[in-house]
Amino acid sequence: MKNLKDLLEHELKDLYSAESQLIDALPSMVKGANHPALKKAFESHLEETKEHKERLSQACRILGINPGNTVCNAMKGLIEEGEHMLEEEADEEVRDAGLIGCAQRVEHYEIAGYGTAGYYAKMLGEDEVAGLLAETLEEEKDADEKLNDIAIEKVNQLAVA
Repeated sequence: MKNLKDLLEHELKDLYSAESQLIDALPSMVKGANHPALKKAFESHLEETKEHKERLSQACRILGINPGNTVCNAMKGLIEEGEHMLEEEADEEVRDAGLIGCAQRVEHYEIAGYGTAGYYAKMLGEDEVAGLLAETLEEEKDADEKLNDIAIEKVNQLAVA
């Protein structure tokens, strides 16, 4: 990498890989969640994640980038943590609380990635790309907030018992 444009390309490929991995992982989270609100949140985020990947494809087309074969190792590790939580011998309510924690770590990673890439795009005058990234950034923040609300208002209360 020689400049900010190269770094933006790297970030977009990393995010594309992260979203692709998440699309594959979320159905297991839906299946493994017990609380209806959590299941619904995971289902909803799966559909959003497909849109996020499409926006990244659009951003890459604008910049002439092939999102290609990059593997986001951070997302790979975060997904493995979620898979381990699904395999834990735990009460359903406790597992749900753990799944929310795993999902929020994913959201925080994505928030950081989209915020960073969006800033680079703005610096480079790539306003259309910055706009696409900003739209996804807001949705990732909303997903994190939804998970937080489910944890505080529903799931964590049940896990205390």
